[in-house]
Amino acid sequence: MENRALRRLYEHPDTPRAIGSDPAAYQARVVADVLARRGGARVLLDVGCGDGTTAEVLRACLATEGSRPFIAGVDWSSVAATAAGRRGFAVVRGTADDGRLPFRSESVDVVVVSEMIEHVVDTDAVLEEARRVLVPGGALVLSTPNLAAWYNRALLAVGVQPVFSEVSLRGIYGRPGREVVGHLRLFTRRALSELLAASGFEEVGIVGAPYHDVPRPFRPLDRLLCRTPGLASILVAAARKAGPGR
Repeated sequence: MENRALRRLYEHPDTPRAIGSDPAAYQARVVADVLARRGGARVLLDVGCGDGTTAEVLRACLATEGSRPFIAGVDWSSVAATAAGRRGFAVVRGTADDGRLPFRSESVDVVVVSEMIEHVVDTDAVLEEARRVLVPGGALVLSTPNLAAWYNRALLAVGVQPVFSEVSLRGIYGRPGREVVGHLRLFTRRALSELLAASGFEEVGIVGAPYHDVPRPFRPLDRLLCRTPGLASILVAAARKAGPGR
């Protein structure tokens, strides 16, 4: 859904377009594990690829595992698409929640949705499109901030707006942080799991990942609590397209 305020935000050169090396590395290991169970993959699609940071980490991680799928990217922002293209990825401008992804049905082995679904209005459309382009039994790997992260529970208890949440596209109000990033939807582990199941995915597994912007003194605790996904900063989900192709 076109929104001029969101368009200005995502095309602004100062808007963050990378998720940080730690979450990207966690996600890469999840993808590598998925591909190992599937016996490899020929095509991997990064939906909302940003500047290509996640795809670059994925490419390096998969290469060490002996897997070299063709990696394509899609992003709404021309600035992000150009940056990802400079990293050597085939990138097209597009969006999953406003029309169809520019890929044929059942043409992709793995879809990665990295820190993107929280930015869209129509999350159902994103997952419908991911399911459409996946081959039978294809895999979805999705990461998103956790509304119920350990520090958000503490912040809410004292009446402070949770980290990752936003009430305006023009400024930060009532929460820690310095940057407006355009988050429209936020998930708990339970909500994400139920949404994926309702969207035609099965064998849903969710692990936790750290958040790169946690203040340094709290990073060891953040990493420790990643072992409990419901408390983790970032949720990383892996699921299989339901239906034939087990």
